[in-house]
Amino acid sequence: MFCRSCHAVKREALEFLGESPFYTKRFAYYVGRRCRSATIKDIAQELHLDWDSVKELDKQYMRAQLAKAGTPGPKVIGIDEVSMRKGHTYRIVVSDLIRGRPIWFGGEDRSEASMAKFYEWLGKSKSERIRLAVMDMWKAFRNATNAHAPQAAILFDKFHIMRHLGEALDTVRKSEYARLSGKQRRFIKGQKYTLLSHRENLTLEGRQALKTLLAANKRLNTAYLLKESFGQLWSYEREGWARRFFENWRAALKWQRLKPYEKFAKMIDRHWDGIAAYCKPENKVSLGFVEGLNNKIRVIQRRAYGLRDEEYLRLKILTCMLPAL
Repeated sequence: MFCRSCHAVKREALEFLGESPFYTKRFAYYVGRRCRSATIKDIAQELHLDWDSVKELDKQYMRAQLAKAGTPGPKVIGIDEVSMRKGHTYRIVVSDLIRGRPIWFGGEDRSEASMAKFYEWLGKSKSERIRLAVMDMWKAFRNATNAHAPQAAILFDKFHIMRHLGEALDTVRKSEYARLSGKQRRFIKGQKYTLLSHRENLTLEGRQALKTLLAANKRLNTAYLLKESFGQLWSYEREGWARRFFENWRAALKWQRLKPYEKFAKMIDRHWDGIAAYCKPENKVSLGFVEGLNNKIRVIQRRAYGLRDEEYLRLKILTCMLPAL
């Protein structure tokens, strides 16, 4: 239309149009909702659209989701890294554990400098309001948090710690397999995930195989029982009780010739403050969210056969826990 004020022809801004004048917001949001559970290729074929058009409409939808969610001001954060591709290429994901959603994705690796970028993005005022940071035992995350949010208590993630213990158990399994020979090996071969899984998650066949394995090898039986009992550490409400349990657990390693477990116990001792922090009532937060989010991110990457557009991956991660528009 012709503007009488500036004497120029201008296009009227219509609220129902999306960022592209060829599609309405309602259609863009429909495409975005469909892309939450299907691939871009499938939606493009279904709606007879170009692949790039579907992707841009999905981006528009996700940006609208983030705008509606508002600016975060987290009190409890969860920190984890995401592997982008082979070759130790990582990005950092920070989540608001109270609201149950990721709030930041970025960095160039998992260094202290990359972690500091989150606190710079959040700002000094909001960083000072963080009271608890849940993370793995990676030193760079701890150092950056201590530098930018010194008032925050640091809590080490239970699932990362139990993963270290699972790796110690698998090392024992490999050493036992190498020590034995002939028919004695048949009980151990192919039983890695039987040993590492929780008993209640095993099938009937898996439970029978586990029972046979533990009856046939005393050292693996001891290592398995120690691994299963260690999870009790997070059930205590007082640090003194938790410490007594750990000392008893470590004493049980004596004369067992379980070197990987002794190494694990020393690691726990070095990082005790970040483990014992869970005993405080105010720190009783859900520790499974960060691990669950990591699994969700892997599903997103697998569905897309590896996302090469990092901005698109960032939007996918930040909106994966937000309600649909």
